[in-house]
Amino acid sequence: DHEVHLARGANRTLDTHLDRLRVHLGELVRLDPASAQRRARSIVEAMALALEASLLVRFSPAEVSDAFIAARLGDDRAFEYGALPDGADLQAILARH
Repeated sequence: DHEVHLARGANRTLDTHLDRLRVHLGELVRLDPASAQRRARSIVEAMALALEASLLVRFSPAEVSDAFIAARLGDDRAFEYGALPDGADLQAILARH
């Protein structure tokens, strides 16, 4: 919890994701075991994305973290390799390597 919240305030979409994740974690404890087990998989995925986004916000250029957050946590998110939102600064991302 502490690690991902170090990036709170840097990106509105990430903040929304963290808020939603906290709600889902609270709901998890009230579910029956079978439902909790099914729900836990998506929560673990959300936790992993939150950690990735937090690390990128803190240790990568804004172009990189903004593109990742929009692509993985935004309204038009996608999970296939190379999926990026319109407006992602590809030149800045590629120049990083």
